[in-house]
Amino acid sequence: MELPTPADLRQRRTELGLTQSELADTADVSQPLIARIEGGDVDPRLSTLRRIVNALEKAEGDVVRAKDLMNEAVVNVTPDDAVKAAARKMEEEAYSQLAVIQDGIPVGSISQSDLVHLDSEARDEPVEEHMSESFPTVSKDATLDEISNLLEHYKAVMITEAGETVGIITEADIASRFS
Repeated sequence: MELPTPADLRQRRTELGLTQSELADTADVSQPLIARIEGGDVDPRLSTLRRIVNALEKAEGDVVRAKDLMNEAVVNVTPDDAVKAAARKMEEEAYSQLAVIQDGIPVGSISQSDLVHLDSEARDEPVEEHMSESFPTVSKDATLDEISNLLEHYKAVMITEAGETVGIITEADIASRFS
């Protein structure tokens, strides 16, 4: 068993968004003791260290991650699909945007706002001529906070594993999870 260093404890606590006081309350120790341990000023007893590590593990289990929120069925088009096929798919699925995926890799996005101003001739053109940038990608372990921050600026977040698309999250997914 490898014991965590003071830096490991501090990093794990901050990654979980816990204050020293919150960790101390959960571990049933004092906040000054947490501060002294993290600062390397004191070596805790093994029983104290075990309570702190258990509190961190409990907090980690409470964290909502991308894998808990994502839709594995990603409705998408390819860059070579015709714009009219993308429009039809958006209408059929009742989506306002779609991911553009080529060989499992997100390469762009296309939305109704991209299509609104196109003339009838453009409807036969490939999606790649009218698509926007790809939605940002995160791993299955990304936290709800990380995803929410991205959704403030983008319409969706793609979940990838080894470069391949494995899911998608939109604001609607988060809203339905917590409603």
